[in-house]
Amino acid sequence: MSDEYFEHALIKEGKLEKRLYQETIFHTTVKNNTLVVLPTGMGKTISAVLLAAHRLNKKGGKVLFLAPTRPLVEQHKRFFNDFLEIAEGDMKVLTGKVRPEKREKEYKNGMCFFATPQVVQNDIIAGRMDLNEFSLVIFDECHRATGDYPYSFVAEMYMKRAEDPRILGITASPGGSEKEIRQVMENLFIDEVEIRTEDDKDVKGYVENVDKDWKKVDLPEEFKEVKKLLEEAYDERINKLKDWDYAPTGDVYRKELLKLQGRLRKKISKGEEDKMLYAALSKSAEALKIEHGLMLLETQGSSSLYEYLKRLREEAREGKTKAAKSVMNDANIATAFRKTSSLLEKNIEHPKLDKLEEVVLNQFEKKEDSKILVFSHYRDQVEKIVETLEEVEGCQPGAFIGQAGDEGMSQKEQVERLDKLEEGEYNTIVATSVGEEGLDIPAVDLVVFYEPVASEIRSIQRRGRTGREKSGKVVVLMAKDTRDEAYYWKSKHRERRMKETLKDMKSSEREQSRLEEF
Repeated sequence: MSDEYFEHALIKEGKLEKRLYQETIFHTTVKNNTLVVLPTGMGKTISAVLLAAHRLNKKGGKVLFLAPTRPLVEQHKRFFNDFLEIAEGDMKVLTGKVRPEKREKEYKNGMCFFATPQVVQNDIIAGRMDLNEFSLVIFDECHRATGDYPYSFVAEMYMKRAEDPRILGITASPGGSEKEIRQVMENLFIDEVEIRTEDDKDVKGYVENVDKDWKKVDLPEEFKEVKKLLEEAYDERINKLKDWDYAPTGDVYRKELLKLQGRLRKKISKGEEDKMLYAALSKSAEALKIEHGLMLLETQGSSSLYEYLKRLREEAREGKTKAAKSVMNDANIATAFRKTSSLLEKNIEHPKLDKLEEVVLNQFEKKEDSKILVFSHYRDQVEKIVETLEEVEGCQPGAFIGQAGDEGMSQKEQVERLDKLEEGEYNTIVATSVGEEGLDIPAVDLVVFYEPVASEIRSIQRRGRTGREKSGKVVVLMAKDTRDEAYYWKSKHRERRMKETLKDMKSSEREQSRLEEF
């Protein structure tokens, strides 16, 4: 590693391990607004620390570090404090908990600011901060820089107002297609891409081994009977839409139905007065509700499906939606509801629960002090999984869910739950998607996907919770011949395409730079 890392007193002596790939990335970030894509645990935040130290030393000014959540903001502040010789009083955390008038004063006094993007957007609009004072802005989890997310606004205002701006975007997963990645780059005014994967030569020596395995289970016959009833009700709606020339030929899934609803609503909003538009919109809404039930049965289990159908029944009784009433009046759905209730009475649950028990028990038998993280998409299933794992010898499970709803967990409660994992009061956390990013979850020995996810970003984030400082294991549970398998392969394909796209983009942009220099 070159002496440029240590040419000033800002980097604490002996804190940085010399890694060639980080030096290479550093030299790119010094000269260009850069998107840095690194596997979780490979030093994305180190790239931010190195560039911050360089800009503060060479350009002066201030550094702004944006992250999606308060706990993550606090985490980055602690990280910078560990690595940089900057007085703690010069490192400011600015979130919605800090009053606007106090934030305005803090901007005038500090050197490094760690903030949530909504707060900064509000402060820019209100004129509480001078962006020209900042020599660097860092965007963590920068794949969020799409749509109306505040990252795009902050980047645009910064590039307009700063005399010598520098932007760094860091993420483990910027998107699955070139279009998505280009959008992030455009919104953050990115010039260069630095990507490393676990297979790159200059990274391999630092990557901990992560054993990946998937466990397949067969749906019980009783599930298949319910599935057939739901499919018949679903096909009836889809065939109607096809007869009316609204649905395409061939298989129609959730994605096509959502697109169809968008088109129908657009036509209705333009004042088209065709009664068939409303009929088609109603049928597509019914189909989506049934499709969701199918997904719950295939990937979650009878408890989740039963609770969902029970909620639909209440909606129908209360007259909240015509679609719910129509679905619950369907003879196939009524029979499916009765059979699902019977499954619960007989204690016939999804076979993934038994497989999960087996996986967790094996882990604790191999390593008694293991820490485990189980991901499940739905809160209802999180509760069921916790209840199931409480019966596993040696397992002390706790739920970890988002803030929304009456039964949600506040960020304070989330942090306390993770502290208990660190301290050993829990050794297993069962989390919804809130555990995928934005919180300082300790490294664990085993990550279990209760269901695969179609998103490559979410899959990478989940896997990144193990194999950080030591080897780890990832297990994906899948029900054969269901959406589980489709989601798994979709995610795998999108992740491979993402890596290939980024490397192609990096190569083409480097070549363009050489041509311009020539």
